[in-house]
Amino acid sequence: MGKLKLDDLDVNGKRVLVRVDFNVPLHDGVVTDDTRIRAALPTIEVILARGGTAVLMSHLGRPKGSPDPAYSLKPVAEHLRSLTDANVTFSADTIGEIARAAVGSAPPSSIVLLENTRFHTGETKNDPDLAASLASLGDVFVNDAFGSAHRSHASTEGVTHLLPRSAMGYLLEKEIEHLSSVLSSPGHPFVAVLGGAKVSDKIGVIEHLLPLVDTLLIGGAMSYTFLKATGHSVGTSLVEDDKLDVARDLLKRSGGKLRLPTDHLVAAAFDNDAERQGVTGGIPNGFMGLDIGPATIAAYRSEIEQARTVVWNG
Repeated sequence: MGKLKLDDLDVNGKRVLVRVDFNVPLHDGVVTDDTRIRAALPTIEVILARGGTAVLMSHLGRPKGSPDPAYSLKPVAEHLRSLTDANVTFSADTIGEIARAAVGSAPPSSIVLLENTRFHTGETKNDPDLAASLASLGDVFVNDAFGSAHRSHASTEGVTHLLPRSAMGYLLEKEIEHLSSVLSSPGHPFVAVLGGAKVSDKIGVIEHLLPLVDTLLIGGAMSYTFLKATGHSVGTSLVEDDKLDVARDLLKRSGGKLRLPTDHLVAAAFDNDAERQGVTGGIPNGFMGLDIGPATIAAYRSEIEQARTVVWNG
């Protein structure tokens, strides 16, 4: 594969800065689905077994660059304690004196979970000062967050320039191996399903997949940027206006492979209590698209049922 792996690192006696994906659902301060936490355990446990200290970084939700108790990783730390016999310390800050003290006092073969990386505006901007502060908490870096590995953030990309060795953890390695095997010799029809909020997060994925797939099904909030780029009314739906030209270019280059929703589930607000309704075609003013509608579901289902290979990226 040509990439450095966890097994290539000597972690004994070292602080191993690990980017994990602990962006998990919470309800009343309790983790309701720990799939992502459990998926990171093999990497964490090997670091501990080999005498390293696992210093974990993750984001949770979209707290807009400042501390928000609703997005604190403290409940995640508490849940993590139930999944391991190792000592788990929660650092109430991501960087600074609190984080340094937590990491500095952690014994070998223990875990420190830093507070939400997105409590700092520099995270999503890949700020070099934040990256330097994070890197100072580790001796080597391991990325095990497949769902965030494509983002050029301080905790995913910035730190790699500041630590002597960076490697992928077991989860990231497994995901890349599976994806590589699918992309190198896929069965056809090959259908890709893409969701997510932003076109800007998916440009590279779309450009890589277009030459390979037979059909690319677009859902999620990013569909409204594509729809607006084609002249459809989208009401108050989430749109990246600065990516409309990019969307038009991708649609043009897709040669008809890229499919968009034709009907939508809409509401006046992004709120569980808001009254929802279905619309076909354009979305009226004062309403925002929240999901694909039944006609689109049927059309997408038909494409997927005929496929021999399906790749889904949310």
